Amino acid sequence: MSIELKSAPEPAVELPQLSRSLRPSAKAPVRIVHLGLGAFHRSHQAWYTHLSADAADWGIAAFTGRRPDAALALAEQDGLFTLVERADGGDSFTVVSSIVEAVDGADVQRLAELVAAPATAVVTLTITEAAYRLGADGQLDRTASDVVADLALMASGSGNPTTPLGRLVLALAARRTAAAGPLAVVCCDNLSNNGTVAHNAVVGMAGAWDAGLAGWIDANISFVSTSVDRITPRTTDADIAAVQAECGYRDNSPVVAEPFANWVLSGDFPAGRPRWEDAGAVFVADIEPYENRKLWLLNGAHSLLAYAGQLRGHTTVAQALADPLCLQAVEKFWDEAEANLSGPDGNPAELQIPAYRAALLARFSNARIAHNLAQIAMDGSTKLRMRAVPVLRAERAAGRSGAAAALMIAAWMDDSAAAAAFQDPLASEAAEANRLSGAERIRALLGLVDPALAGDPAVVELIADLCGTFGELAVFP
Repeated sequence: MSIELKSAPEPAVELPQLSRSLRPSAKAPVRIVHLGLGAFHRSHQAWYTHLSADAADWGIAAFTGRRPDAALALAEQDGLFTLVERADGGDSFTVVSSIVEAVDGADVQRLAELVAAPATAVVTLTITEAAYRLGADGQLDRTASDVVADLALMASGSGNPTTPLGRLVLALAARRTAAAGPLAVVCCDNLSNNGTVAHNAVVGMAGAWDAGLAGWIDANISFVSTSVDRITPRTTDADIAAVQAECGYRDNSPVVAEPFANWVLSGDFPAGRPRWEDAGAVFVADIEPYENRKLWLLNGAHSLLAYAGQLRGHTTVAQALADPLCLQAVEKFWDEAEANLSGPDGNPAELQIPAYRAALLARFSNARIAHNLAQIAMDGSTKLRMRAVPVLRAERAAGRSGAAAALMIAAWMDDSAAAAAFQDPLASEAAEANRLSGAERIRALLGLVDPALAGDPAVVELIADLCGTFGELAVFP
């Protein structure tokens, strides 16, 4: 009889956690304050700042939105995180060091201190389209419950505001009191004329609280418009494990993004800015053509794939694009959008639209980027105003039907009734509209996106005919 002796298993090696002691990186002074700490900010603005030649002079203090989790996790790592650029051929890893302070957004006192500091030159925003609380008329909705609540808190001085707008207005009031001078607010959310939107929302909130503050903001704060582009899905446990395996350290806050990145900016920086152009950012006098190209071709296609794809049983962009019905819908929408795109100085060739479309197909098809449709589908009543409505209006003004843009709205309507968890700022109103039937239902839902279109019987009929296109036995019209 023989006895096999087995050696004891090797003890697990505890890897060090990512920090500035592990990856030496002196903290730059805070000169940028960011609202909306999340994956996209870290893969985009923080990455551009990290790659600037003068990065040592431009630290970012980033504040979370609704929850403190991202700030708490990032603070454990001295603001450092790993950016994983995920291509078909493999991954590359970069430790980004530009965030030097990660703060719970509820810490309004710290926000006010930093915005009031003379060294602060830039405030960047990724607070989501819905957070600007725009009504269908494009203006701040002063009747929104959270806006009303913030204004009451600010007027009474009994508490801190809870919305990004309220917090920013309070911080700008502190800068005014400190006589710290002008700065630039840079909107990085997917909105047409987003600098103007941010201006109107901030000044609208300030004016409802203190007319003098609104006047000071108009005179001292520059609002910069941007077009931002980088597909950045949510980080998964598998992504965290991949960083640990490849890099030899623990990172609780990595970010995964596609290799492609684009940033176009237009506006003044009265207190200076980083050399973002070192990382490829472009500064232009007229941003609208670039904005529309991105909002309609990329974001519009994303929304169409989100609603159509989920109705067809898909969960990611790559899966939806592989569905011939979804792909055909995207191509038809792109044809409509392209017909209405005008480049700088009226020259559409400057936008290189055929190459842009081809690049989008390649980017969307990257199956290694699991860009979830449910994430893209959120806040559709707000997003469709920038992504579908302008194309639909332009097509009909030119005497064409606008059926491909209308199909995006129809798919959103179908998804609003079918989705198990329909996440939208107007979700309760959509649920009420979905209790109706026929043209009455279509008018009610369309009214949440664009009241004027809801008053056009021909548009209502067009969308009604398109509803159900992505059903099980559907054939594209």
